[in-house]
Amino acid sequence: MRLAVIADVHGNDLALEAVLSDIERLGVTDIVNLGDTVSGVLNAARTADILMARNIPTVRGNHDRWLVQKHPDAMGVWDRPAWAELATQHLNWLANLPATVTPQAGVLLCHANPVDDTTYWLHQPSSDGRMQLASSAHIEALAQQCEARLMLCGHTHLAGLVRLADGRSVLNPGSVGCQAYRDDEPFSHTVESGSPEARYAVLHLGEHDIDVSFRVVAYDHMRMARLAELRGDAEWAEALATGRLR
Repeated sequence: MRLAVIADVHGNDLALEAVLSDIERLGVTDIVNLGDTVSGVLNAARTADILMARNIPTVRGNHDRWLVQKHPDAMGVWDRPAWAELATQHLNWLANLPATVTPQAGVLLCHANPVDDTTYWLHQPSSDGRMQLASSAHIEALAQQCEARLMLCGHTHLAGLVRLADGRSVLNPGSVGCQAYRDDEPFSHTVESGSPEARYAVLHLGEHDIDVSFRVVAYDHMRMARLAELRGDAEWAEALATGRLR
């Protein structure tokens, strides 16, 4: 079975369309989405419409949860503009997304990790505020919360594959729509992929092994950077244009 894995679209409909076109070109028919689908300053409603129309299995990300649980006045600068675009059907869709999905035996979908939707799994910020591979102890501890042989997560926006001591695997496909951001939890840090292209992964699931292709897909990222700038978010514009933040 071949499976395309997308995550962290963050309202970037042009990046999503480019990734979906690449998936179709490869002849892959099964797609899963690991959440944080619409939050951001771009095109939240159209992004939701694309995914809802395709009925792609999707888990709830932390931003998806905040969009339906928080009052708009309490939302952050990524969620408030997305919420203003979304209609009732979009919010109802987000509200009904599950925290985890098992699309087939032995495979688990989650957003950040199997326990919660905000704790980084494969990567953690270092003391200088840059992201690095998390310790084996941290990764293994969170993996003990489920029995799947393949666990798929997003949230850090960074692609990676880690093999556990027991032979199981944890994979992050990278982000479709946001290649750099800053956060202040657990402390101030910056996440950067280093280039503006969209990311996702294609897996071939064998009976005993997993073959992974990490995909990097070009799209009109400068169009989205200009949109972010037009909407007054210079940081989003820089991230979309370069995949980095100063």
